[in-house]
Amino acid sequence: MTTMKIAVIGCTHAGTAAVTQLAKQHPEAEITVYERNDNISFLSCGIALHVGGVVKEAEQLFYATPQQLKGMGVKMRMRHEVLGVDTAAKTLTARSLDGDHIVTDSYDKLVMTTGSWPIIPKMDGMDLDNILLCKNYGHAKTIMAKATDAQRVTIVGAGYIGIELVEAFEQMGKQVTLIDNMDRILCKYLDEPFTAPLEAELKRRGVELALGRSVEAFEGDQGPVKRVITTKGAIDTDLVVLCIGFRPNTELLRGQVETLPNGAILVDEYMRTSNPDIFAAGDSCAVHYNPAGTQAYIPLATNAVRMGTLIARNLMQPTVRYMGTQGTSGLKLYDYNLASTGMTEQAAVAAGMDVQQLTLQDHDIPEFMPHYEQVLIRLVYEAETGRIVGGQILSKADLTQQINTLSVCIQNGMTVAELAFVDFFFQPHYNKPWNLLNQTGLQAMAAMDRGGVKA
Repeated sequence: MTTMKIAVIGCTHAGTAAVTQLAKQHPEAEITVYERNDNISFLSCGIALHVGGVVKEAEQLFYATPQQLKGMGVKMRMRHEVLGVDTAAKTLTARSLDGDHIVTDSYDKLVMTTGSWPIIPKMDGMDLDNILLCKNYGHAKTIMAKATDAQRVTIVGAGYIGIELVEAFEQMGKQVTLIDNMDRILCKYLDEPFTAPLEAELKRRGVELALGRSVEAFEGDQGPVKRVITTKGAIDTDLVVLCIGFRPNTELLRGQVETLPNGAILVDEYMRTSNPDIFAAGDSCAVHYNPAGTQAYIPLATNAVRMGTLIARNLMQPTVRYMGTQGTSGLKLYDYNLASTGMTEQAAVAAGMDVQQLTLQDHDIPEFMPHYEQVLIRLVYEAETGRIVGGQILSKADLTQQINTLSVCIQNGMTVAELAFVDFFFQPHYNKPWNLLNQTGLQAMAAMDRGGVKA
């Protein structure tokens, strides 16, 4: 009996999860990992915490090492860049970045966990020094080194990574400018009532919000960047960090498997691509987006580890299916705790969906308690059926787990009427007799009744 050969390309979150489980569930297999870096499993979401001094050493942001996987019997070809994959012949070619020699290999099963790379715009001045990316361990070290002497820092992109860096640099005492082409921060995750107080807090702390404008070029004197040229004027700067999104690293399989237009690999609910011997997971592929029932590109570490784990479960036959995602995420910004799941009202309307929203402002616990905090919570739901498609929460109290609960509701296709009567406990230290989620469900039901639609 011949030994099954599994080749894994890329080893960050999805790759690490896949390899760990493959080694456990298929101990007889020959598993070879090809990774262009000298490290695996770097939590890039912790870079801002490192910049802000919460995490003292960037090395703390790894949760697995090549040595650990080697100890499980995995062949680790670190600092090897895969140059090509021939899916018909089931072979791949890679180059060692240390010795520059070429390796050819065959496989029975191929696992594509090649991840994503920051979107890098093509514009004048991109080759100037001090224009940085924020993705991997090398980027983290460079940001820290360059930030020491920079006083004016410009962040391009007002998503989660950009916002976290803005806070970190402001806490370091830097003069921070945030540029985004949208007129609000975090607009992919939150509707306007939730972003307005966050913007007010940033302004109060001296951050300049340069929103509703696009970057056109960078200027400098053939050394460090000095100015960012935007559609609404120039901004002086010493350092720029680009956080404008990610694209999937899937060039190796272009034209060999089915993809979205942006190159994200399409997989079924068992992580199989259109080629039955090729599996994919993480930022290299699309996910089933439950709120809209579509395939979408949502690069998140949480999606990656789930999908990577499922590859090992489904390698030989379909056994455990992927339940899809709601794109659930959370963020702490200064004293505010915020989280969202599914679609914002703005996103649902843009997608042509007929939705309503119910926004509740209340306190987190009974007012007879010594201390309580204000909470803003929103449900987005289909106008006709009451099916929940999104939720958001903002408070100085940490109520972000309520959004995890809403994520389960969306995943299971629940309606506002069902949410209204879910069994939640009551204890004055934690909540009110009618839980916040019960309340939003009840009020959404009442709104549907007033509109002539029975929830």
